[in-house]
Amino acid sequence: MEPLKHECGIAQIRLRKPLSYYQQKYGTWMYGLNKLYLLMEKQHNRGQDGAGLAVVKLNSKPGDEYLFRERALGASAIKEIFDAVYHQFNSLTSEQLEDLDLVEGELPFAGECYMGHLRYSTTGKSGITFVHPMTRRSNWRAKCLSICGNFNLTNVDGVFDNITAVGQHPRHVSDMHILLEQLGHRLDREVERLYKAGYQHGLRGMDITHYIEERIDLSNILKECSPLWDGGYVMCGLTGSGESYTMRDPWGIRPAFYYIDDEIIVVASERPVIQTVMNVTYDKVTELKPGEALFINKDGEPRLKQIADPKQFKPCSFERIYFSRGSDRDIYKERKALGFNLTEPILKAVGYDMDHTVFSFIPNTAEVAYYGMLEGLNAHLNEEKFDAIKANPSMSDEELKCILARKVRSEKVAIKDIKLRTFISEAKSRNDLATHVYDITYGTVERGVDNLVVIDDSIVRGTTLRQSILSILDRLTPKKIVVVSSCPQVRYPDYYGIDMSKMREFIAFRAAIALIKERGMQALLEQQYQRALELSSEGWSVEVENVVKAIYAPFTIEEISAKIVDLLRPEDLGAEVELVYPSIEELHKSIPNHLGDWYFSGDYPTPGGSHLVNKAFIDYMEQDYKK
Repeated sequence: MEPLKHECGIAQIRLRKPLSYYQQKYGTWMYGLNKLYLLMEKQHNRGQDGAGLAVVKLNSKPGDEYLFRERALGASAIKEIFDAVYHQFNSLTSEQLEDLDLVEGELPFAGECYMGHLRYSTTGKSGITFVHPMTRRSNWRAKCLSICGNFNLTNVDGVFDNITAVGQHPRHVSDMHILLEQLGHRLDREVERLYKAGYQHGLRGMDITHYIEERIDLSNILKECSPLWDGGYVMCGLTGSGESYTMRDPWGIRPAFYYIDDEIIVVASERPVIQTVMNVTYDKVTELKPGEALFINKDGEPRLKQIADPKQFKPCSFERIYFSRGSDRDIYKERKALGFNLTEPILKAVGYDMDHTVFSFIPNTAEVAYYGMLEGLNAHLNEEKFDAIKANPSMSDEELKCILARKVRSEKVAIKDIKLRTFISEAKSRNDLATHVYDITYGTVERGVDNLVVIDDSIVRGTTLRQSILSILDRLTPKKIVVVSSCPQVRYPDYYGIDMSKMREFIAFRAAIALIKERGMQALLEQQYQRALELSSEGWSVEVENVVKAIYAPFTIEEISAKIVDLLRPEDLGAEVELVYPSIEELHKSIPNHLGDWYFSGDYPTPGGSHLVNKAFIDYMEQDYKK
């Protein structure tokens, strides 16, 4: 109902054969470029703000360009950057395009090393300067560095202080610009180390250049830089001489997968993307381990190395619920399990009256959970049928047919029509337009008799629910509307990817505050505010308590759910409304291998998460509550 900001997406390709090999086998030397396009387009769900790519030619001569980059803004950025790349080839004849000496020597973007990025802003910052890949250039190929990533760091200020302490002067304060300077500085030192070694061996001129490029070790750079990083990340880098890396954070918060054969090495944010683009089975694609990095040297040889010691394994559960495509084998099963395991609380909400209940979903990523919900309901209905038949074995044929005819009443009650533009600034008119985002399927619900159950993947702010969804569903005049969230109440900000950082944004938090005021418990807020101020003096790397947990502690899930209904229910709504959420335990039952549940539990895997949520609470108390 309320689309969350997605995570960014990464894609890397390294061709392990000369371009002539792909020309002969696949009919085009653009094999790698075409695969990069597919990898990025298949991850389009991970990038609506911008996209970019970088390409390195391995065999450029001095005086010729070897590192090419293209970036664009907006939802059509993938198309724009590849249109710009392919436009470079439009003026050539077919004979020229098949002349590999010309292609390898002069044609831009005709290289062996590719890196792509899809951007979803997690900081609110916009503009082409914030679109990845970002590049730091030098007259030494090995010192040229292009980087991108799917990440959010909680301690950018600390990294900034570290690099300025050694004399650097960054031009921007965004996390990626800071990382580029930090990594670039260490890359310079690595190249200079090898230069001195080569010089001492009597090497000069291009011989010393080749010596450096054959021996450069990017793991030295990551080992120096990564201990300062607090957050969830997959970091990628590509040098002008063709070395590359992909590193995953030591908590395993953000995902990365790779595939290797004798022709190509492929890295992406999602497993099924690689499966589809490379037409390989599930078992051929490997997940990068926490704290591990995949390095590829100039000769295209891969190696895995543990850069950081693995921490407590906390891969993001929202990746499974919402961010990643549901075509992944395991994610599909998990999303169905989310719906299946909600069967009992849903039945309880409708008084176990399946004959007078219609089940549906709002068209979005909750569709797979909806199928799981139907499986659970069908299983329950089959038990009811079995018990009824067993209780009366001598029933008539008509009675038996009547029992067998019972079915789960599943309907598509809402159909998304258009995404309305907010060209009207006046709030009441804009809200009225929002009630027409969906078309309703009339006749699916018996007026005043049937319950209507709709499932969604998450309810975060509640804005769309209040302004449009409940009113739209009420047009069918059901007796009761039950809105089901396939994930628990989203109570805490995320500091590892989504731009969702202010406490007032969460309807669950606003409900808890409302309950505190109703019950005269305001002293609790002041107590936790003072505690947050005390903890703010602790060092950023020190584990501290999450003071916001105490705000929720006095209330049950059901109490907060009921208060959310009070806050969201439109005044003119006719139907009774109930919200159903799974518990965190039920979430773990459905998604047992991805326990990064800080959105719901407040258990942040890194010290920076707890520091930031405490800061968000301080900001709330000073900027919102005390107004």
